Amino acid sequence: MANAAVAAVKKGCQLYKDIKGAAGDVSEVLKDLKEQFHKVVDPTPAQKMQYNAEVQRVQEIAKADPADVFTEIGNQLGALLDAQDQLGKALLAEELANTVVYKGQESLGRRALRKIIIEARLDTMMAELRETMVYQAPKELGALLGKYEKTVEKINKQQEVARIAELKLLQIAANKRRHMIRRFHENVIWFGAVLFVTLWLISVLILIKTSKTASLGYY
Repeated sequence: MANAAVAAVKKGCQLYKDIKGAAGDVSEVLKDLKEQFHKVVDPTPAQKMQYNAEVQRVQEIAKADPADVFTEIGNQLGALLDAQDQLGKALLAEELANTVVYKGQESLGRRALRKIIIEARLDTMMAELRETMVYQAPKELGALLGKYEKTVEKINKQQEVARIAELKLLQIAANKRRHMIRRFHENVIWFGAVLFVTLWLISVLILIKTSKTASLGYY
């Protein structure tokens, strides 16, 4: 999900840059492309594909509204926030799993490595995004990224506080469950011991009574 959002933002940045940099009548640009292509003698399939792709790109630029593209970039940044939130929940689950004895087949080292790889990949994607939006696009996109990063930083700090609080609550709940289970086992043991002693006393009393009855009957 994060990969798709980053790719969409980068594509939108390029389109926005092309729109902003477009000059002259689109029909003239298409006409010039056509003339240049027809000068090629016996074009190869690859050249035909390249020509058609460029025509399609120019037509897309002509139809696109910069405001709409800007909004779509914002939407994709929102999708990236969603992906980061999902990642945060996944990492929280990993942290919670580390508070209890691990009994799975996967090694603890492998789980730690997976967490490191996920975080490193996200850092790389954000670095690529910054490179595109700040250095390879109109300045308003860089400003948008700056506001986005401030929002993400604020949310991450809030989530970190909430995550720590949630972990503490979950740990307290887990400790309570373990305590209740331990108390239950202790009660079962005590109940079993009391029951055993009670049955033993009853058996002794019955045995004593039976012995006395047998003795009286004999005399």
